[in-house]
Amino acid sequence: MGLGRIVCIANQKGGVGKTTTAVNLAACLAQRGYDTLIVDLDPQGSASSALGVVTSTGTTSTYEVIVQEAALASALVRMAPNDHLWLLPASRDLVGAEIELVPLVAREHRLSEALREVRERFAYILIDCPPSLGLLTLNGLTAADSVLIPVQCEYFALEGLSSLQRTIDLVRRRLNPALEVEGLLLTMFDTRNTLSHQVAQEVRRHFPGLVYATVIPRNVRLSEAPSHGQPIIAYDPASKGALAYQQFCDEFLAPKPTPAKSLAAQVERRE
Repeated sequence: MGLGRIVCIANQKGGVGKTTTAVNLAACLAQRGYDTLIVDLDPQGSASSALGVVTSTGTTSTYEVIVQEAALASALVRMAPNDHLWLLPASRDLVGAEIELVPLVAREHRLSEALREVRERFAYILIDCPPSLGLLTLNGLTAADSVLIPVQCEYFALEGLSSLQRTIDLVRRRLNPALEVEGLLLTMFDTRNTLSHQVAQEVRRHFPGLVYATVIPRNVRLSEAPSHGQPIIAYDPASKGALAYQQFCDEFLAPKPTPAKSLAAQVERRE
């Protein structure tokens, strides 16, 4: 196996479906036989709890790996019954990491360095970032090959994309020249809501060639799944949410004909 592809899932706007996308895309990839790792980089630990993992005192987590340089392999949790799905869980200690990282040497590269020891074990590594553009998200972007951006189909959907793009450009110039934009994924789409259709149309118009054809719908079962500690394909595989993420997984795995570095130009044209 070669080096696994690292995809950072980011958007500083909260509630857009980052964790939902990280958990369910990873589960779909693992179901297809790809060894997949989810890195929970959010102090809220939503990806961990969505998979039924609760860290306790003394548990090695993302915090120990990034701040204390603990061996990442020692913190991995295999998500039974799918032997192909693994998690690097987050703990509450991660809340203080933004401050503790400031004086450390190569602070933006801590996650990248930690992932080196396990990268050959996985086909895909998905990083679930917090809703901010702080040092944790910078660690995710610096470690990644590409960034996947969930965009909520609601008012102000495009709010913050310019700031995110500036951050991506900064990371490219100073930390990770190879970073690409994987694509924009429309989430929380309500077919009965005119606004959802308008937002989807606007996003596609402003970012041609970068928006996935698959749209993730608003779905009650999709919202319920995390409270049961399961990805949607395990909780209700016949639900609209599960079918949408299976379709998105197909599209994610398909060859991408459009160069993925054109988000900057699209944002500049929009502004």
